[in-house]
Amino acid sequence: MSDTAGKSQHTFYIVVISCIATIGGFLFGFDSGVINGTVDGLQLAFDSDSVGTGFNVASMLLGCAFGAFFAGRLADRFGRRTIMRVAAVFFIVSAWGSGIATASAEFVAYRVLGGLAVGAASVLAPAYISEVTPARYRGTLATVQQVAIISGLFVAFFSNYLIAGAAGSSMTEWWMGFEAWRWMFWVEILPATIFLVALFFIPESPRYLVLHRLHDRAVDVLTKLGGREAALAKADEIDASLAEDRHNPRLADLRDPATGRIRTLVWVGIGLATFQQLVGINVVFYYGAVLWQSVGFTESDALLINIVSGGLSIAAVVVSLLLVDRVGRKPILFIGSIGMAVTLATVTYAFTNATVGADGGLSLEGVYGPTALVAANLYVMFFNFSWGPVMWVMLGEMFPNQIRGTGLAISGLAQWGSNFGITMTFPILLAGIGLAGAYGFYTACAVISILFVVKMVHETKGIELEDMQG
Repeated sequence: MSDTAGKSQHTFYIVVISCIATIGGFLFGFDSGVINGTVDGLQLAFDSDSVGTGFNVASMLLGCAFGAFFAGRLADRFGRRTIMRVAAVFFIVSAWGSGIATASAEFVAYRVLGGLAVGAASVLAPAYISEVTPARYRGTLATVQQVAIISGLFVAFFSNYLIAGAAGSSMTEWWMGFEAWRWMFWVEILPATIFLVALFFIPESPRYLVLHRLHDRAVDVLTKLGGREAALAKADEIDASLAEDRHNPRLADLRDPATGRIRTLVWVGIGLATFQQLVGINVVFYYGAVLWQSVGFTESDALLINIVSGGLSIAAVVVSLLLVDRVGRKPILFIGSIGMAVTLATVTYAFTNATVGADGGLSLEGVYGPTALVAANLYVMFFNFSWGPVMWVMLGEMFPNQIRGTGLAISGLAQWGSNFGITMTFPILLAGIGLAGAYGFYTACAVISILFVVKMVHETKGIELEDMQG
């Protein structure tokens, strides 16, 4: 076999196993987005108030926080592939259970289980992809994770739209006598089952294998990834990167041995994870239908707007995928922060001009409705061009081998904890200070993120994982 043919074969194999790992990202997106079209159905079925509805929506995020935290550490102990399989089982059970739930407590329990799976998938898929991919196109393949997440969101929005349209509304009984919103959850069982089966056909991360002194197995995997000669050299390089500090990963590794303080890199990871949520993106993901209905759109129109937003998001991620290994991570984050700050400020301005009808509902008259709609979709595009994919790319690659799982655990906990806070407080902010006040807060966070990128973020483009410094 020629060198060119061999390299093509290795590249194809890397792409295939990376795509299998990103099915977890698809389920992450689907599970996050499916709730969008079910809020009215949940409120009616469980007779919940605004706070109760907010908790029903945000409950999954509690599981996400714990799932992200423990998955990173468990993956260091049992392997990335093994924990992803557990997550796949959780996805299946959660999708089934969320649809059969008859009370809030039961629903929350199943959503938390799904959250554990989402949290695990959110940190393990980018970590796995980074650990099986050469540095020269690691960012591109890691960005596919965000394509998968947005595709999952898009499919969830589209599925919700079709089901609600077929039934008449999300609250109406549909097939086999079950309400439409229940079927919205059950759709996820199919891709979750595909994910579980596919995970039996990918190898374990070679860096995990070297960490646990399974050198021969690591070489076998690396041979499939890049050829025998390159595999032997890479295995020795990974081994050397662990030689000075080889032990089972622990939280204490996050401290700088010289100073005893938390490593600056850990704070950067926490900052990246937190700012990705503080700009309010998941308000659009989880409450999009409610948001647009609150300013005068019908349920059908609101669900259709979600589909358009999902399509634009995929386009934005594809642009990021093409550029992330060319221009680097930091410039994309910088451009995204500026774009989000401007578009969020525009949405905030539009909402300050909303009028309140006799029924207490908001409406955007004249130019303000189209302005808010266009600005909101541009905001989603800027996010999915920058912070959406690049945050996960950087978290998957920026930590040294010894602390990658633990660093991801802490960053994932911060990311999902912030997500929970933003999601849980939005209905309260909506009732208290209104849409303009809520979006004003997200605008301020986007402005601060610009300064964070400039001062704290360092470029990781083209750097081998073994050369990452703690």
